[in-house]
Amino acid sequence: MTFDTAPFSEGPLRAARDARGVVTLTLDDPQRFNALGHEMLAALQKALNGIAADESIRAVVLAANGRAFCAGHNLKDMAATPELAFYQDLFAQCGRMMLSIHKLPVPVIAKVKGMATAAGCQLVAQCDLAVATDDSSFATSGIQYGLFCSTPSVPLVRNVPAKVAMEMLLTGEFIDAKTALEQGLVNRVVGAEGLDAEVEKLVASIVSKPRTAVAMGKALVYQQREMGIDSAYQLAGQTMAVNMMDVDAQEGARAFVEKRKPVWTKA
Repeated sequence: MTFDTAPFSEGPLRAARDARGVVTLTLDDPQRFNALGHEMLAALQKALNGIAADESIRAVVLAANGRAFCAGHNLKDMAATPELAFYQDLFAQCGRMMLSIHKLPVPVIAKVKGMATAAGCQLVAQCDLAVATDDSSFATSGIQYGLFCSTPSVPLVRNVPAKVAMEMLLTGEFIDAKTALEQGLVNRVVGAEGLDAEVEKLVASIVSKPRTAVAMGKALVYQQREMGIDSAYQLAGQTMAVNMMDVDAQEGARAFVEKRKPVWTKA
C-alpha cells in the first residue's frame, strides 16, 4: 500500500496523508459504532503494514467517524458464530493488529471522541499517545456480558495503575475523560472544538524531530519496560550509543555547540 496525499477508503477505514508524512486513519463504520470485526481489523492491518514499510511516514493519527470512537468487538456477530475456531481467529487477528501499532516505528496518536469500550478501550491504550474530548468515556465492559476483557487488559495494565485496571476489568464500569487523564490512559483532554488543534500540537512536535531518533526511542521504551533494570540499562546505553552515531544526532550536537537550530537531514 502506498500512502500518497489523496484520501482513499479501504472497506470501513478511510486513510489520508498530508505533505509532512502524517497519515490519518479514520474508522468509518458509525452504524456499528466502529466495531472491530474481521473487515475493520483487516483494513487496519493492511494500512499499518503499508505504513511500517514507508520510511517517509512520520506519524499516524487514529480517528473515528460517528458518536463512538470504537465499541470493540461486535457481540452480535460473535453470538451468531458460537465456534471456538471463530473466536480464536478473531482475537488472534485483533492481537496482530494491536502488536503492529506497538511495533510501528512512528508514533500513533488516538484521537478520541465518544465512547471507547472493550477492544476499543484496548485500541486507545495500545496507541502511543491519546487525546480525548471531555465528553469521551472508557470501559472494559465485556464482564457485563460474561466475557472478561482479557486481551484489552494487556495494554490497559501497561497504561494505568494495577488497581485502576482491575476495577475497570472486574466491574465493566465507565470512567470519564477526566479520570482517564488522571490515571494515564490519555495524555490530554479538551473540548470537542479543540480536538483537532490539540492533536496537531502533538503531531507538529513529533514531526519536528528526526525520524530515526523517534523510531529508536519508541522501540527502546517498550522493549526495556519488559526487562529487569540491569538489562534495561544495558539496552538503553547501547541504543543511545547507536543513536549518537546517526547523522542527525551528530548535527544536533554541533548545533548545540554552535548555539543554532539544528538542520535535520532525515526529518
